[in-house]
Amino acid sequence: MSNRMAWAAVAAAAVIGAAGPALAQKTVTVVREIDTDRYDPHKSTARSGAEVIYMIGDTMVNLDFDMKTVKPGLAKSWTVSPDGLTYTFKLRDDVSFCSGKKMTAKDVVATYERWRDPETKGLVKWRMGDVDTITAPDDYTVVYKLKKPFSELLYQMTQYFHTVLNIDQVKQLGADFGVKAFDGTGPYCLESWTPRDSTVLVKHKGYKWGPPIYDATEAQVDKLIWKVVPEENTRVTALQAGQADASQYVPYWSIKELQANKSLSVTKAENYFWTYFIGFKVDKELMNDVRVRKAMNLAVDQKAIAEAVTFGFAEPASTMLMPGVLDFNDKVDRAIYGENVKEAEKLLDEAGWKKGPDGFRYKDGKKLAPIVYGIAGAFKEIAEAVQGDLRKVGIDLQIQLFDSTVAWGKLATQEFDAFGMSFPYVSAGDALNLYFRSANTPTPNRMNWKDKETDDLLEKGSTATDNATRADAYAAVQKKVHDAAVWIPLFHEPLFVVAGSKLKPIRAHGNYGCGLYKGLGIAFK
Repeated sequence: MSNRMAWAAVAAAAVIGAAGPALAQKTVTVVREIDTDRYDPHKSTARSGAEVIYMIGDTMVNLDFDMKTVKPGLAKSWTVSPDGLTYTFKLRDDVSFCSGKKMTAKDVVATYERWRDPETKGLVKWRMGDVDTITAPDDYTVVYKLKKPFSELLYQMTQYFHTVLNIDQVKQLGADFGVKAFDGTGPYCLESWTPRDSTVLVKHKGYKWGPPIYDATEAQVDKLIWKVVPEENTRVTALQAGQADASQYVPYWSIKELQANKSLSVTKAENYFWTYFIGFKVDKELMNDVRVRKAMNLAVDQKAIAEAVTFGFAEPASTMLMPGVLDFNDKVDRAIYGENVKEAEKLLDEAGWKKGPDGFRYKDGKKLAPIVYGIAGAFKEIAEAVQGDLRKVGIDLQIQLFDSTVAWGKLATQEFDAFGMSFPYVSAGDALNLYFRSANTPTPNRMNWKDKETDDLLEKGSTATDNATRADAYAAVQKKVHDAAVWIPLFHEPLFVVAGSKLKPIRAHGNYGCGLYKGLGIAFK
């Protein structure tokens, strides 16, 4: 081992904590970049919360590795009424919480009642659909009635927001639920959480109801430690030195090096939908001309940005959604996205923005200098690359970045012309309903896209009772917002999972960007 590697290993061990030989045989350490705010599926949208909640809790149904096929979970079977309004779920009768309490349909109903209760201030409640009633006619049957069909319901039920809770514990802990404790039905149980440091999970004894997408239906390790390691160099070194056993939080510059290491395995999620983009406020003075928005798209070299930021691992985006996602419209005109400086210059000229002596464009005495807001960190490099491309055509992009603690509040204002964002989605409908409904302004519809036809199409897709109607409606929305150049799609991010020398290769999953998903694929060699 080189001196550099030896010192790096010492540093990693100091940060992560080296396990003794006996403990190492039982424990897996997963390193990640940031922590969550809490482990409460109704009050946090953080991926760092989701990746643990998927392991310590269960949903009614699960998502296969193809990100399209819904599989049994706590519900062993289900039926849907012809009008799409009533879902009847038959539950397993052998499920228990980590506390030993037996799970029944009453727990499912109570979980949804808690999410729906205004006092909970639950987030993203649209993921439930427009609920009429949710009832338990017996201990192992749940009847889920909607006021109108919701074609996305089963897909949304695979999301961690739908995790079934022990409502007795929720009531007992109040605001401390998901902070001091979490009693779930998942393959692992929450032993402890030290914020900004580590989350410790232990095997749920007796768990045997894992989804059929895995070879094993129970956890294969006794203890799993999620360790927060903000420094990417330390995470990489820890994996190489054996001080950490797994991670999906590895920088792009390290992928080839990790792939070349024969003691490690690197897997890539076959299907994973996470897109980086810059969105425009379409009603702002500088952004309300579609020719300007198209010109900005054509000025940006997505391929060069993907190469520079992701070392070529990400797919440069010529569509707002990733090809392969459920209900993707592959007939949109990709020519309006992707570098074409000459055409960009032409569109800006036509829009009346003329170059001044300083090389920047002006119209009626106003400079074409849009303000872009974003979260400090990874977006800085992306924003600066876009800024450089736009200056080539005379646009002076002004970058303002904020720490994540204040950024979300700033992104809910009307202070900016454009914004940088990345997001996970499970289907075209998932993404479109999130970002393009008029009712979702000012956030997450930060573009102020208010269009009745879009709303009508989204409603048609959401309430469809057959796949073809849903797909056609969402295809029409994609074409409309694509042609309007509402975003600059930048790149579609891949997801890699690295497993250390003690572990078998881990098949990477793509659900909500949580590569380890239920954690049932983590096993010693």
